[in-house]
Amino acid sequence: MIRTALPAEAAAVADLHARARATYYPDGVPQDGTDWLAAWRGAIERPDGHVLCLVQDGRIAGIASFRTDEGAPADTVKLFQFHVDPDRWRAGIGTVLHAACVEEWQADGKRTATLDVHTDNLRAQAFYARLGWVPDPENPPEEGDHHLYLRYAVAGGAERDGSAEAAGE
Repeated sequence: MIRTALPAEAAAVADLHARARATYYPDGVPQDGTDWLAAWRGAIERPDGHVLCLVQDGRIAGIASFRTDEGAPADTVKLFQFHVDPDRWRAGIGTVLHAACVEEWQADGKRTATLDVHTDNLRAQAFYARLGWVPDPENPPEEGDHHLYLRYAVAGGAERDGSAEAAGE
């Protein structure tokens, strides 16, 4: 089942987030002082944001957080966080959750989605490429940046048509 995350679930969401992030940091998740429990509680309670969760067997197995980014066009949505429980990888959870995001973006009139992905997170990069995300031509990474910036044509169209070729598929 996919639904909106509840404020009471912030701890479970923050825990899934920490476990998923730990898989792509070779030296462990950087300790930058971020209070992820507070951050997720804020994202869940934010009136202009959305946090979807996929619940399976009574547990949150996937999460997606998105909203219109400040300064971005109104028809563009930013996917800030997207995580699947590492114990449940390769079970189709990410694909189903992504489809739910796209459905909501289409219902909200969004034409473009953007995200950034850590350069060490090769699994996520391959996942996004399979779904049609392509490098964002308006936001190339700068020297020393540890993120790649991707965009997705929500309603399909020219950007999406070249995605398989761009992904080498």
